[in-house]
Amino acid sequence: MHTQYQDYKDGDLTCEAYIATDENKKGKRPAVLVSHAWGGQSDFERGKAEKLAQLGYVGIAIDLYGKGKRGNSMEENAKLMQPFMDDRAMLRKRILAALSFAKSLPEVDGDKIGAIGFCFGGLCVLDLARSAAAGVQGVVSFHGLFHAPNIGEQKPITAKALILHGYDDPMATPEQMVALAAEMTKASADWQIHAYGNTVHAFTNPEANMPENGIVYCEKADKRSWQAMVNFLAEALA
Repeated sequence: MHTQYQDYKDGDLTCEAYIATDENKKGKRPAVLVSHAWGGQSDFERGKAEKLAQLGYVGIAIDLYGKGKRGNSMEENAKLMQPFMDDRAMLRKRILAALSFAKSLPEVDGDKIGAIGFCFGGLCVLDLARSAAAGVQGVVSFHGLFHAPNIGEQKPITAKALILHGYDDPMATPEQMVALAAEMTKASADWQIHAYGNTVHAFTNPEANMPENGIVYCEKADKRSWQAMVNFLAEALA
């Protein structure tokens, strides 16, 4: 496997992607963006990019905050994330810059792009689907946030969407889950929601252990959700 960091731009802001590829594969192939949780790009997302490369994709851990901007506490993470929650147009612009960068890579088939995201990143990939950008064939949200962007009329959503959700997640309630389903249906999206019982937020992160905040790793949901993603991407990026 070949891995490298590569800078890209959103306007004047420099962002840093981590790219993983299988060197045994030749020619263009589908790419999958990995959108980070609220702390910024980390070993967690880079590891997911590498696992995606093992599946035959170009795995690209993207950077929403800018090169070197990372949080080291819940307070710092919240300060980094909140401007994007307040300005969803900025969020869309930032993730579309990452999409444009992915399409520019010589090994990437620009008509077959997927995206996965975790927590805040789950919201980001749903916003990528909501953008109706060309080339985006499928997005997967792992324990993501569901709030609609409310930045103008929603175009039909052409990307398939898979939402992998802990039913007891305090940050995305059952009522919000139903509202997301209604939003996706209204936008004519091909959507699925897999809700895991007795499961809360951040269930894919082995380091998540704050039950008082509804943030706990769940091995069963982690394994089930990853397999669901594998099956979904095989269909969406075929």
